[in-house]
Amino acid sequence: MNHSKVELEPFEYSYYDYSDWYSNNAEPTKPPIEVILPCDPTADETLFHVCMLSISLVVMLILAVLTRKNKFCQGFTRGSSSIFSPNNFLDQTQEKGLVMAVFGLVFSKLAVLVIAPDPLPFCKDTPEDIKEYMKIISIFYYPVLYYPLLVCGTLQRRTGYVFGALLSFGHFGVLVWQKFDCPKTPEIYKYYALLATLPQLACLAYMCVQFLLLFVKGPKTDEDLDSSYYTNYVKQLLKTKSSAVSSSSADKPTLVQRILEVPRSYIYTPEKVFRFPLKLAVSVFVALVAIYHAALLLVVLVVPTLHIVRAGIDENIAFLLLGFGIVLSDDRMEVVRIVTFYTWLLEVCYLCAMTLSCVVSLVMLMRSLVLHRYVTQSPTWGLYKGDIYSISNSQKSICPSKAGVVCWMGLTGYQAAVVCLGMAVQTVVFFICFLFLVFLIIIPVFHGRNLFVFEIAGKAWPAWLTLTLVTLLQHVTAKFAFIKKEAGTRDLKNRDSLFLLTYLLFLVNTVLGLIVAIWRMVITALFNILHLGRVDISLLHRTSESYDPAYRYYTQFLRVEVSQSHPVMKAFCGLLQDMMVEGGRAGQKIRDAEEGIQVTTLSKATSSRRIRARWQLMYTLVNNPSLLGSRKHFQTLQPSEGVKNGTPKRGSEEEEACKAAAEPVQAATPPTSQDQTDGDSK
Repeated sequence: MNHSKVELEPFEYSYYDYSDWYSNNAEPTKPPIEVILPCDPTADETLFHVCMLSISLVVMLILAVLTRKNKFCQGFTRGSSSIFSPNNFLDQTQEKGLVMAVFGLVFSKLAVLVIAPDPLPFCKDTPEDIKEYMKIISIFYYPVLYYPLLVCGTLQRRTGYVFGALLSFGHFGVLVWQKFDCPKTPEIYKYYALLATLPQLACLAYMCVQFLLLFVKGPKTDEDLDSSYYTNYVKQLLKTKSSAVSSSSADKPTLVQRILEVPRSYIYTPEKVFRFPLKLAVSVFVALVAIYHAALLLVVLVVPTLHIVRAGIDENIAFLLLGFGIVLSDDRMEVVRIVTFYTWLLEVCYLCAMTLSCVVSLVMLMRSLVLHRYVTQSPTWGLYKGDIYSISNSQKSICPSKAGVVCWMGLTGYQAAVVCLGMAVQTVVFFICFLFLVFLIIIPVFHGRNLFVFEIAGKAWPAWLTLTLVTLLQHVTAKFAFIKKEAGTRDLKNRDSLFLLTYLLFLVNTVLGLIVAIWRMVITALFNILHLGRVDISLLHRTSESYDPAYRYYTQFLRVEVSQSHPVMKAFCGLLQDMMVEGGRAGQKIRDAEEGIQVTTLSKATSSRRIRARWQLMYTLVNNPSLLGSRKHFQTLQPSEGVKNGTPKRGSEEEEACKAAAEPVQAATPPTSQDQTDGDSK
């Protein structure tokens, strides 16, 4: 009995002692680190690509046979295409959705290959010594894999739409199946592969729906020259403009209107008589996909690492900081809380910088669209009106060149690369700015200590006050003491005092010049960083813009587009092709119209409008660079008398051509002197 009692008391004592120690002194158990193992989906990647390549090859052969049979049966047809022509990238009237989706799909697939362990699906566990070669091969493999999707939407046949729907559904279904089986991967971040696949899924889903809609609607027959877009553009161009209202002080915009005009200039609003080139639309969409992938990569490379660092902070951080002479607090737990809070602030600053970089990239991309429309069809000057100075500092030809063709082909890739690099640089710069704002201004003000910036600024307040007063003095004296107004003109007065003040303020203006130089450097750096992702403006001076490679690519692209896709030229070529293809029906209409003009006496107003319209059309066609080599005067020139700077010497033959353009109308109704003046001015 006593023996059991002796054993019971130590047991009860040890029980209560263990309970007190566990509740007050024990550390919480750390959760185990999640290990993501490689995952192999049930839909094998290698088998899928072998099957899809075989099916794509069979589809291409069937489409080639059908296309060749269609050409034999129908002979010459407008807009006929083949499997070797993926799309007419110089046609502004076609539907751009499918082409944009295919380019976005290819770029999204290639963007993942940067960090993929196996660039090609046919080779697993790729050795490190040949991985770079596999990446080069994959750069050509994936465009070939998705090429049939582009061809199926180009041939304008229901059979192509059916095959396109089957291929897009196959790619989409297998990709969803694979991501459902393996949502987590060990690459950088467990959900990176899943998030990087979202643009591919969106493009494939759009193509699935679009191919079905095209199959239901049927192929379109009014592509390119058959479209009414070009004729509507010419009608809008030749429409009589109302007389300009004389400007007055009441018509000047107010301050509020000028402020609101700034955000409006960054918002693109579509117009009926203007369509973006297909190449530019594809470039903009690929740039949007590039912004998503760059933002995703910037997040998964930094934020998970910050989470791991913050989770691993313990009391040992106090000894680490003490080794550098930093004492945040005597309590080690408080040091842990402070360091954890500062680490969280780092993450917030980085996410804010990355978000601001995305917003800036999107705004600049929309601003590029607005400026592109203004540069090409400005009401006063523009490329469509032959003003090359709108994009270049020197007068050059708009005709295509070797460099122009190369830049036109590569504009989409250049735009995507420039946007990605611009986002990375902007994120770093914005992150540094946010760190300066938070750790040197906001936190010191909030806690009331470590006010280093304010202390430095406070010690230098006499110098700042002196500079401010001197600047104010110069502005006030310049306005009231040194400028006189007489009879609507301005001139200098009190020149002796002006010379004296200039000498006395020499040293102060030197200090002001130093501040202005620093501010100039900051403004230039910020402007270039903000606009680094744009290719439609040069980051160099106007005289040195030819040394900016990105801007040179854009200007060369514009020259090719304008010379090959000018709406007035397309309208003119469509009219000529109608006369040839349709058995002269359009030509008969023109002859009937000319005979009716000669028989019927037109009114003075109708004759004047017809003269102006004819002269405007003649002037546009004469100055069109694409028709330059087809003129009789140009073809009869000797090689030594070639075109200088893309503009031929105007001689008597061109004057006779201009007179001949107006002869039919003049024969019908002789214009008055006022009409002749209006026609000559046009």
